[in-house]
Amino acid sequence: MQLGMFLEYPRPAGSSYQEAFDASFSLVDEAEKLGVESVWLAEYHFNPGRVLSSPILIATAIAARTEQIRMGLAVQCLPLGHPVRLAEEAATLDQLSHGRLEYGVGRGTFPNVHEGFNTPFGESRGRFEESLEVIKKAWTEDTFSFEGEFYQFRDLCVEPKPFQQPHPPIRVGITSAESFPITGRMGYPILINPSRVFTFSELAEQINAYRQAWHEAGHEGMPEVGLRVPIYVAETEEKAYSDPRAGAMFMYQRLGNRVLSYAEYGGTTGDWQAEGDRIMGMDYDDWLRDKVAYGTPDKVAQRIRQLRDDLGLTQLIYEIDLGNHLPLEMQLNSLRLFNKEVVPQLA
Repeated sequence: MQLGMFLEYPRPAGSSYQEAFDASFSLVDEAEKLGVESVWLAEYHFNPGRVLSSPILIATAIAARTEQIRMGLAVQCLPLGHPVRLAEEAATLDQLSHGRLEYGVGRGTFPNVHEGFNTPFGESRGRFEESLEVIKKAWTEDTFSFEGEFYQFRDLCVEPKPFQQPHPPIRVGITSAESFPITGRMGYPILINPSRVFTFSELAEQINAYRQAWHEAGHEGMPEVGLRVPIYVAETEEKAYSDPRAGAMFMYQRLGNRVLSYAEYGGTTGDWQAEGDRIMGMDYDDWLRDKVAYGTPDKVAQRIRQLRDDLGLTQLIYEIDLGNHLPLEMQLNSLRLFNKEVVPQLA
C-alpha cells in the first residue's frame, strides 16, 4: 500500500501568510527526512484560513527544496482552469522534478467555487471529462485536435511533454456515490475523500461498484483505490483523544454548515440537506469511530490495517491536521510517530 501525507496549508487566526507557508513547508522538509513517499496538496478557493489556491505552484516549490518525495495534487479542479494551460503547467513541473508528479484531478465539490470562476456547477462533470481528455492528448500527441461541447482545438502542439511516459500517474478524486461507477467505467484509479458523505464502514459497497464498473468496461489490470484518512498519533490514548478534539469539532461544524448552505441549491446531485444534518448530528466520539484514525502507534496501525484489508486499499493519504488547530510541534510529533512506529507495522 502506497502512503502519502496530505496538507492544506492552513493560516491559523492571527498568523501571516508567510508564517502559514513556512509552517507547512517545515512539515514537507520533515517528511523528506523521514522518507515519506509523497505529499498531496488540496486546491482551495474563497476559503478563509487556507492559502492553498495554487497547488501547482506550491508543488513546484516543494520540488525545488526536496530530492525524493513525490508531489501529488489531491485534487486539481479541472473545470476551474483551461485544459491546455493545465497540461503545460503540469508537464513543466514533471520535467523540473524529473518525474515526481502524481496528477490527482477532480471536478470540485462546492458550487460557490465554480461560480467564483464563472463556470456553472451544472457543467462541472462535462468540463471535467473534456478537460481530462484534452490534457492526455496534449501530453501524448505531437499535434492534436479536439471537438467538444466546451472546448475546441485544432492542430495544437503543446510543449513541453511530461518527463514520465506516457504521462504522470492520473487519479480521480471522489466525494459522491455517483462518481464511483462513472470513474470505474473511465478506467482511472480513485482517491476517496469520505468526510462529507461516507463513514468508513459505508465505503465497501461504493468501492465494489467502482470495481464492477471497471471490469465491465473491459479495462485491463486491477483498479487502484486510495483513501484520505485524518490521523493523529500520540504517546498516550489520553493525548490522542484530547489533542485533536478542538480541530475535529471545528471542522465538522464548518463542513456541516457549508453543506447545509446548499440545501436549496438546484442543479446538483445528492441530498445536501440530509448530508448536512448527518454531519451536524455527529459528536466527537462518532467522528473517532467513523471518520479518523487517532490513537497510540499500535492503535493507529491496527486501524489502518483494518481499513486496508476491509476495503482493499492500494493507497492511503494521511491528513496531518484535521481542522487546522494543532500547533506545529504536535503535527511534527505525530508525523514522526506515524512514520517511525506505525509505518513499520503496515509492511
